[in-house]
Amino acid sequence: MDAALESAWRRGWAERPTLDPDALIRKAAIKVGQVADQRGSGWRERLTLLCADLESVAALTPLGRTIAHGQLVAALSNRMRFQALWRRHGEIAEQPVTAPIIIVGQMRSGTTRMQRLLACDPRLAFTRFYESWNPIPQTPKRGGIDDRKLRGWLGLCSARLLNPAFDAIHPTRWDAADEEIGLQSLSIFGSAFEAQWRVPTYCAAVEADDGIAVYAEFRQLLQTIAWLRSEDASRPWILKVPQFSQDLAAVLHTFPDARLICLHRDSRQVIASSASLVRNQMAIQSAHVDPLWIGREWSRKVALRDERTAAARARSDAPQVDVAFEDVDRDWEGEMARVYRMLDLPLPPAVIARMRDYTQRSRSGRHARHLYRADEFGLPASMKGEGGERHTPYGRLLGGCEAAPPAVHAV
Repeated sequence: MDAALESAWRRGWAERPTLDPDALIRKAAIKVGQVADQRGSGWRERLTLLCADLESVAALTPLGRTIAHGQLVAALSNRMRFQALWRRHGEIAEQPVTAPIIIVGQMRSGTTRMQRLLACDPRLAFTRFYESWNPIPQTPKRGGIDDRKLRGWLGLCSARLLNPAFDAIHPTRWDAADEEIGLQSLSIFGSAFEAQWRVPTYCAAVEADDGIAVYAEFRQLLQTIAWLRSEDASRPWILKVPQFSQDLAAVLHTFPDARLICLHRDSRQVIASSASLVRNQMAIQSAHVDPLWIGREWSRKVALRDERTAAARARSDAPQVDVAFEDVDRDWEGEMARVYRMLDLPLPPAVIARMRDYTQRSRSGRHARHLYRADEFGLPASMKGEGGERHTPYGRLLGGCEAAPPAVHAV
């Protein structure tokens, strides 16, 4: 694919994708038919930094450049649709987001497993995969044809074609409960970009941002999704993005009535599995991937997120419960009973039955091993996961991942 793309550009059969911020904004504006509003959460400044890193540091291959261009045009197009919809429908601002259930944990710590167990409860609301990556229909209209479902399905098909290992790392479906990382991309924020490309200046800007303006937009996007559904708005929303562990103070500022489920896994295991995920994403798009740098970088990020989570929790009086990865492996029913006591919700037999059915189906599903060796990243070889990790006993539906596949956002 790299050779074919380079040949097409050289012969003039196709245009070399631009990573110039102004050109990306113009292309998105033409695509949507909207004038770009460059105010907001600092997204324009972050876009400039991200594009500079992509050009000078990320060592993008032709395929990587094409994917990056597609992702950024898609994010900007979604942002413009979002802003236009709010201008036309001011009533969206009245949509409640009441007492959300915030899952806080590092990537690869079991956050997806927790989210999907909770999603078995019909009393709770959750974001679907296609809504995260395509929050605004191309023709936004309540009750109309929803093109987001087709785009979500096509995105997953493209991702699996480009990255056959994706299903081992983060098994999902186009309509499955999934993290809201795609919503953050509209603000050009979050580590979906960091997990694909080496973009140190952009990363530093995200880590330095207090996140208040970004999470205000995040809340507005949740309100938009709920408004488009025309569903009962009283159901608590299950929210899960491992980025929350870095930005928990801003999350609690945005959702002051939140309840926290705080997940824990041995940091050495988290770092090794995270490094493997990041290398998998980078290898598809970059000509040079340094596993030792990945190991150092994600060791640093895991420590930073642990520190920020602890500080935010110490200042908060939000209801919260701690759950260990190994305890859920050993006795998920007992751990879910603890979670529901914190939520002050009964756990009826019908919901337990749905959870059991879910775990049974996932045990019986085929699931390729997520293979990695910790020492390849300069990490101690004794870390659990050397030689491969299988997300047992929950199988193919319960992996834990932060970064969605690159093709999804491009579609």
